[in-house]
Amino acid sequence: MSVHHDPSHPLDRRVRVQGRPVDSYPELPAEARRGSARRVTEIGEEVLGRRCREVAEFGSAELSALIDDMFRTMYVADGAGLAANQVGVDLRLFVYDCPDDAGIRHVGHIANPVLELPGPDDRRLVDDHEGCLSVPGATMPVHRTDRAVVRGFDKDGEPVVVEGTGYFARCLQHECDHLLGHTYLDRLSKRDRKDALRQMADRREEVYARRAAKAADLG
Repeated sequence: MSVHHDPSHPLDRRVRVQGRPVDSYPELPAEARRGSARRVTEIGEEVLGRRCREVAEFGSAELSALIDDMFRTMYVADGAGLAANQVGVDLRLFVYDCPDDAGIRHVGHIANPVLELPGPDDRRLVDDHEGCLSVPGATMPVHRTDRAVVRGFDKDGEPVVVEGTGYFARCLQHECDHLLGHTYLDRLSKRDRKDALRQMADRREEVYARRAAKAADLG
């Protein structure tokens, strides 16, 4: 998911890592410093259109390295979240570094996520612009609920529960959609989908230039 937040809610230093509050946290997490940037898949590629496989082996060096690479890739692409199939790996796994509307920064990863949304009586739909690293340069309004809970596991197989409101709730829903083989374009009308693809065609090269510059800045 692309970075986007309401500037009327400037970020403060409150941070939650893996759903738990911490006193401080580096701007660039250790995972991103260890990892290597991978190519981001684009809309139309087969891996983005199919349901991802469950993570079956926890605690492995391979899983840790994938998470490190996903963090690095997300920061290079200026993202707020990134699913494994966006780097060509069809596993139910995503990483995130995303603010909520109260200015709290949420950072972490989650494997085999299960998304829980409010019931019909408690649900409030919000129409806000949404972007995707696999649809470079395009943003469109998308209906999402303003609250979400995701339950899953960390890389060692320990249970994780992450609660999101506002923009972070949108991020959680966006990434869970990816792992089911969907992008936000699937939630648009045919007309809006065509508009998004036109935006992508017009801005794609500019986006890739920014990513190359960011990769150089990060070393």
